[in-house]
Amino acid sequence: MGKLSEIVIDTPDVVGLSAFYRDLAGFEVVRTDDDWITTKTPEGWKVAFQLAPGLVAPRWPDPAYPQQMHLDLVVTDLPAAVEKAEKLGATRLPGGGETFTVFADPSGHPFCLCQRDGVDGVGLADLMIDSPDGATLARFYAELLGMKTTYEGPEGAMISAEGQPAVCFQNVGSYTAPQWPDPAYPQQYHLDVEVADADEAERQVLALGATRLPGGGEDFRVFADPVGHPFCLVW
Repeated sequence: MGKLSEIVIDTPDVVGLSAFYRDLAGFEVVRTDDDWITTKTPEGWKVAFQLAPGLVAPRWPDPAYPQQMHLDLVVTDLPAAVEKAEKLGATRLPGGGETFTVFADPSGHPFCLCQRDGVDGVGLADLMIDSPDGATLARFYAELLGMKTTYEGPEGAMISAEGQPAVCFQNVGSYTAPQWPDPAYPQQYHLDVEVADADEAERQVLALGATRLPGGGEDFRVFADPVGHPFCLVW
């Protein structure tokens, strides 16, 4: 149906947050507008930063102010990466363990640094999406993104495909859905999905359980997935 074009993160400071991930993980700026900065990871995947002046930041692990999604970054030297993240302005959060540490970035979005041997620098392992039922949501996105389910277990599910970052779905018992465009229940992140035929792709995503949302433009349409996360079809 489509292919993941970019992961988009809301922030009140597109310049500052893109610079944070540039310095931490090598995200290279490839496009700059007044309200949008697109970066490319060392693997070649796009992560964009969208201006959201009134963003209500996550307060993880408070379910009333949920993260909605987070990035998992992999490193060979976890202690050194933790020290670097703190120097760049990240904040340690509760949780973590021997092989991973949980942070909030300067805009409040949680992310994890995870130990993985053999990594050159810092790598983007996956995008993690919160859901009340990870396995069911994984099947929706597998159809949408042309991926396959490569893991399913008690904590959630994962889909993957060659040339795209893995997308994981984390079971959250006290899940609070976005209610976009209501700023009191923000999206935090969204996905842009590139399609060849917008009308046919819309028909298919609606049949899968997506909902059309207000907004959109000449080259994009806005939807919510079956648990409320906004995403855009772009062409």
